[in-house]
Amino acid sequence: MIPLRDNIQPQRTPVVNYTLIGVTTVVFLLQFVQDQRAGFQLIHDYGMIPARVVNPDESIQRVAEIVDLRRGLVRVQVPVPPGPIPPWLTVLTCIFLHGGFMHFLGNMWFLYIFGDNVEDRLGRVGYVLFYLGTGVAASLTQVLVSSSSTIPTVGASGAISGVMGAYLLLHPRATVLTIFPFLVFLQVLTVPAWIFLGIWFLFQFYQGSLSFGYLGESGGVAWWAHIGGFVAGMGVIFLLRTRGKLRKQVDCPRRRSKRRSSRYVRYGRRRY
Repeated sequence: MIPLRDNIQPQRTPVVNYTLIGVTTVVFLLQFVQDQRAGFQLIHDYGMIPARVVNPDESIQRVAEIVDLRRGLVRVQVPVPPGPIPPWLTVLTCIFLHGGFMHFLGNMWFLYIFGDNVEDRLGRVGYVLFYLGTGVAASLTQVLVSSSSTIPTVGASGAISGVMGAYLLLHPRATVLTIFPFLVFLQVLTVPAWIFLGIWFLFQFYQGSLSFGYLGESGGVAWWAHIGGFVAGMGVIFLLRTRGKLRKQVDCPRRRSKRRSSRYVRYGRRRY
């Protein structure tokens, strides 16, 4: 499912959300303006390698595939040198790196759609701490379920999953205009946010459950980072709400024209 827009208008310009998108974009460009070897080295140095986080003082090895003229494609053990920063710090730095253009584009689009309203309720400083905190929680979840993996984990998906979990509790009755693939056709549907985000989470959980048999040296999507970030985001919002620490907001649907419609007037004052 691909979200196109939601119907909640933020009360303030989401400066922090735009800044996070901008910083991540700059880092992504730095990755790919270099040659391929330098880009890979950047991911290796600042991406999170679970085995290195769990055993920072031990030398580790990863499995690499090389072409041998006699034996063809063979798998060999390659030592993983230490990075330029402490391994524990990579649980944070990895959320600003991405493995490819579609990975980067998808993450930034989801952050653009859902992040502005979460920033509205948390405030700018609170939103920065929330984004970084759920990103770290997502990284640690991935470490927990794949502690022996030597594959670098990169991507903002975990932190953005935290934003989506927060959005689910803050605006469950919002609607999301969504591109939904059905067989060979693409349907454009308007669905409640709780359905969109609920289906998304169930898909992550299903794929994460299947991935338990492939946690060794196989690359792919860090499903459990998504799950951990989402749950952490919901948990933080639940605690802040019970303590009355969230900013109050009127959920006003986005206006499609300058003329105020009767629907806008009717729902414009409803508080969630």
